[in-house]
Amino acid sequence: MNAEQLDQLSGTRLAPYIQLATYLIGKSREGGGNMFRHQLDTMAILVDYKYIDSVLLKASLVHDVLEDIPDFNHNILLSIDFESHAVYNLVLEVTRRHGETKPDFLTRISEKGSRNAKILKVADRISNMISLGFVNNLSFVERYINETEKYLLPIAETVDQNMHLELTDLVISRRKYLKDFRILSGNSEIK
Repeated sequence: MNAEQLDQLSGTRLAPYIQLATYLIGKSREGGGNMFRHQLDTMAILVDYKYIDSVLLKASLVHDVLEDIPDFNHNILLSIDFESHAVYNLVLEVTRRHGETKPDFLTRISEKGSRNAKILKVADRISNMISLGFVNNLSFVERYINETEKYLLPIAETVDQNMHLELTDLVISRRKYLKDFRILSGNSEIK
């Protein structure tokens, strides 16, 4: 990171968004842990890939709040700072709408999402795929891998080749996990 990037980040206030993400502490995840930590992991992935856009980083910290906290008062988010409206709009882009199927949701992001929405969704999926290594529900794992391959890899390919490579590696490693588990459990029907 160069001096200009550090200077750009120096004025970014993340603490209020981190505090808002604590609404997710009680929400568990299939792979263990809670949704609050997933928000922080998603932001860490973005930083790892050198994304420093303040709206993108702030949105990563609260990207699941609207979807996972049904009675959440969005005015709290809108009142945080001068970027709150842009953060809110980005979060809305990556939030599944009422009645929207998962394939329709991912297709909407792929076809109509902003570049930042696509980057955020790929970082989110990288975090989820890492956690997938701790999930014992094999049908869920298989469905999630297939969904990632069909919808998220093409999105990643359009926005960040390095993220695409990591996501591809995660798909390969999770497929190996499924295969190995089936062999060890005596169920050699490998898809």
